[in-house]
Amino acid sequence: MANPQIGLHFPRRNAMLVPLKNCFSGIFVCVQTGSSLSACENAEKYPSLGLKKKGESAPGGAQTKMGKSYDVMVIGPVSLDCNIDHLGNERREVGGAVVASGFAAAGSGAKTAIFCKLNPEEADLSERFDGIAADLYWKPSVHTCSIRNQYFTADKEKRQCTSLGVCDPFRFDELPDVQTAVYHFAGLVYGDFDGALLEAASRHGKVGLDVQCMLRHVEPDKSMAFHDWADKKQYLPMIDYLKTDAAEAEILTGLTDRAEAARLLHAWGAKEVLITHNTEVLAYDGNQIYTCPIKARNLSGRTGRGDTTFAGYIVERQQAGVEEALRYCTALVSLKMETPGPFRGTRQDVLDYMKEFY
Repeated sequence: MANPQIGLHFPRRNAMLVPLKNCFSGIFVCVQTGSSLSACENAEKYPSLGLKKKGESAPGGAQTKMGKSYDVMVIGPVSLDCNIDHLGNERREVGGAVVASGFAAAGSGAKTAIFCKLNPEEADLSERFDGIAADLYWKPSVHTCSIRNQYFTADKEKRQCTSLGVCDPFRFDELPDVQTAVYHFAGLVYGDFDGALLEAASRHGKVGLDVQCMLRHVEPDKSMAFHDWADKKQYLPMIDYLKTDAAEAEILTGLTDRAEAARLLHAWGAKEVLITHNTEVLAYDGNQIYTCPIKARNLSGRTGRGDTTFAGYIVERQQAGVEEALRYCTALVSLKMETPGPFRGTRQDVLDYMKEFY
């Protein structure tokens, strides 16, 4: 991995992003500061981040620490999303699986690191991750991932996706040199991650993979289509937590029965399988099929459903059994779907929701 770096706790608006110098392999981190920022040679290069120019320093000098450890590191590209609902209303925002998953993990109380890629001229990370109780690491990419989502139904179950940009692939040696119990891979399109990355991560911790990024391909005309993961049988044995939705499970296995699909994915090597559906979430650990109903009272926050569910499951599994983790993540996503945007509540909010509805 790259030389050690650390992004400090990011709970307030004045926690800003500071790019470290070349001795830290170009990785950028978030640093808790006062009213100004530490010296930054990249202020002119990346003005969109609001960084101070060289020679302007933070009171007392903001510093980084090494040797950090985390419960989970969420890894993936941020995305410049253009979402159009079934009525034609358009909403543009910085999103992506790494955003929804990062907020869900941090809000659930996990010690969370986030590692993402983007072109910093195109997106404002400090605004997108404002208020998150997590350490944020990022690395520049030639392009920022960008996706246009056209939804055709009110429940947002049917959509057409068009790629407007793809970020650089991720490599294991780019990740911050810190320890994490789980590497949560939250990609968006095929090519974000490869088998070598998954294999390397599996030697250092547990691996969680949302399989969407192994199935969703950008076609020559920039449309996005799902294709089976050719190397699935080689790499599934390296996956501790595998997440699919019902359609993705059918693409992988050819089976429409979600329970049977989960059993087959487990037989191919995935240690625990989580399958999301608009009515319920299913989990299988090789011993028993568990299901839990979604009880959201409205779907205004439908975007990020699977990402939120998976992050909640991974976090809760570090301290609870499969059935308990399934109940927690389903309550979490039900609560999240009642409000647009990523989950900005707390673990206690989820526990209160569970008491009322589960």
